Formats: sequence, structure tokens, C-alpha cells
Amino acid sequence: MTAGGLAALGLAPGTAVRFRRRDGGRWRPARVERLERDGSIGLRDEKGAARAIPIELIEVSGSGPRGGTIWEPLVEVAARTEQLRLM
Repeated sequence: MTAGGLAALGLAPGTAVRFRRRDGGRWRPARVERLERDGSIGLRDEKGAARAIPIELIEVSGSGPRGGTIWEPLVEVAARTEQLRLM
């Protein structure tokens, strides 16, 4: 899939994210690589392993109001990106 599909979700290749393998699991850092055919996000974890993770289990790094790092669920970021395209 193309990077255009990632842009619709508010992502780009190389974006810093964190994921968990299951709900309640430990957060692991990764970088975005691609949008998979099944709609999941292709990630590369800190050990170099490729992962395909559903968007519900991914959070995106951003800046908070005072400049600190915050983590937002990808589902919320994607919804906000979609709303901006409608305007």
C-alpha cells in the first residue's frame, strides 16, 4: 500500500509510535513503515522485527501544551485528520 493511505490516518513512514500486542500488555516503541492490506499498520520495532498491528493497539507520539511528549491513540488522531479533510 502507499504512503497516501498512511497520510489519511495522520501518519508518515518513520513516525514514532508505540504499540502493545494485546490490551493490557506492555507498550513497545516502534516506527511506522506501511499500511498493510488488511488495514493494520506495518511497524518496525526496536529490535528490527516487522510487525502488523491493528490501529486500536497503537499510540502516536506528539507534543503537549508545554512541549513535553504525549501519547495519543491512533484511532483519535485518524478521526481528527479525517475531520480536517472534510472542511
